[in-house]
Amino acid sequence: MELRHFLQFKDLSRDELEYLFARTRVIKDRFKRYEPYHPLNDRSLAMIFEKSSTRTRLSFEAGMQQLGGAAIYLNTRDTQLGRGEPVEDAAEVISRMVDLVMIRTFEQDIIERFAKHSRVPVINGLTNEYHPCQILADIYTYIEQRGPIAGKTVAWIGDSNNMCNTWLQAAEVLDFNVHVSTPPGYEVEPERAGLFGTDHFESFADPMDACRDADLVTTDVWTSMGFEAENAVRMEAFADWCVDSEMMAVAAKDALFMHCLPAHRGEEVEAAVIDGPQSVVWEEAANRLHAQKALMEFLLLGFVHE
Repeated sequence: MELRHFLQFKDLSRDELEYLFARTRVIKDRFKRYEPYHPLNDRSLAMIFEKSSTRTRLSFEAGMQQLGGAAIYLNTRDTQLGRGEPVEDAAEVISRMVDLVMIRTFEQDIIERFAKHSRVPVINGLTNEYHPCQILADIYTYIEQRGPIAGKTVAWIGDSNNMCNTWLQAAEVLDFNVHVSTPPGYEVEPERAGLFGTDHFESFADPMDACRDADLVTTDVWTSMGFEAENAVRMEAFADWCVDSEMMAVAAKDALFMHCLPAHRGEEVEAAVIDGPQSVVWEEAANRLHAQKALMEFLLLGFVHE
């Protein structure tokens, strides 16, 4: 099988992503029926963490075990990577001992360098630039709740961070639209977002305008990991970009609210929204498990026909 990585959302084609969404549904249905499914028996996943994590670690570790394989947790503080071993050398060694590698780190360049020297598939568990596994789960959640996302509108409110960048990539691949509203000075940088076109997103100065008639409203924390020194400045700059009930009221009648979590109620989202009837954040979080199982199965086994 051709070696494939999932480092950015656009690494997979529309057909491959639609296959993954279909497989996610099958795998999730099996899980809910307590049916054992072990296609990755005797396979192993190395999980390399440079950033802290709850959902990413748990979903990958539990997911690999549920598929019959084993997951090995490596924190860079406890490995030679934390003592200056070149990323390239680590990739050469680690990829000779496991079947799959997931990395959660800072700069995208780190994971790109690792993948270039890896003999096995590498998955981006989060970098400063992209969070493709989260968007994979988010889009599956929308499909599960509302049907196809093609032609729909997603409103992104807040920082143009890794989540925003990945939503923009996904819109181009899957043919939907993203309305982005950020405070001045925090606008989308197309080159950093990895965009190859601008037909699927529009910027709005007013977050209310971005939310108008949107099918999905989503946001993230105002201060991402690695930017803590900017926290006080960001709290002031983003004060008018809290997703509240008024924003949800101008969205489509059946609009959903999503947040990748952890969330800060009263900052980037009003408690009445994240805990309200339009919010699907808990199902969204749970779908990380199933979407990533489908991804790991695909990267190791290719298209599965049952």
